[in-house]
Amino acid sequence: MVSQTRKRILILLSVVVILFLLVRYVFFNGSLEDSQTYRRAPGAPVIVTVFYEALCPDSKHFITKQLIPAFKEASILMDTRLVPYGKASTMTNPDGTFRFDCQHGQVECEANTYHACTIEAVQEPQARLDMIACMIRDNRLPKDALHKCAKQHNIDNVDLIQKCFDSSHGSELLKLNGDLTHALRPSITFIPTITLDGYQGKQALILKNLLAEICKIAGDNEKADEICGQHS
Repeated sequence: MVSQTRKRILILLSVVVILFLLVRYVFFNGSLEDSQTYRRAPGAPVIVTVFYEALCPDSKHFITKQLIPAFKEASILMDTRLVPYGKASTMTNPDGTFRFDCQHGQVECEANTYHACTIEAVQEPQARLDMIACMIRDNRLPKDALHKCAKQHNIDNVDLIQKCFDSSHGSELLKLNGDLTHALRPSITFIPTITLDGYQGKQALILKNLLAEICKIAGDNEKADEICGQHS
């Protein structure tokens, strides 16, 4: 009788411990589904990943009104990664090449590809963001936007970007962006979606005040304290 009672107590304690660990995980990580977070080294920049579409008004607003100002003020705190694709779908042709169906039509597929090629070709972070922000302001004629923005921001490898778009490489880049987008957990329901260190967090707050949300997780270091003191 005593052994049975002890066994039940042990089982109950085990259940309590498991429940405690689950509650603790959800409290600190936000969701059991969000498995793409990682531990950032002390002092390392926050990885800001923007999943967007080239013809999406909300994407344009976020990039021009939140991402660009935040990066200009706090680039040292940010490792910015751009993923143009959004609510698109990828299909494979019989010859192994790819075709895409984009939320805002074929022009957006072309614009997304130009963005993907530009992101790969322009290595300097500020110049890359300036190019993307410039292009997304008016992407109805994606090729014209590329050449206009390259001239405006002194990008001299525009021929390389055009070659990427004209070749299968541009489609391959866009396909990879689609893989990244579809792999997000929780799955995307709104564009743009932004992750900070792989975690989607509270999207409404990130979309409204990106820098403030970065500051919440940037960690304790002199540069973060100096920048974030104005946003606490």
